[in-house]
Amino acid sequence: MLKANQIRAARALLNWSQGELVERTGLSLTTIRRMEDDKIGPQRSSAGNVSTVTKTLEDAGVLFIGDGDDRPGGAGVRMGL
Repeated sequence: MLKANQIRAARALLNWSQGELVERTGLSLTTIRRMEDDKIGPQRSSAGNVSTVTKTLEDAGVLFIGDGDDRPGGAGVRMGL
């Protein structure tokens, strides 16, 4: 599951503002702010909105690293090759 801090980190890797993510996804600034808020997060957004943000960031070159036993350090992000 995508986490709020992963979205913020992905934007930072791309040097995108929240406004740029809004423009690229077509979602509202309020939606992006809520998805990036640790108290609310993407889990409270619709699956469609989470998918849109994920796809937009992945299409820009971000790779999301899932949480799990095989991932020391937990969930994160990095730039693709």
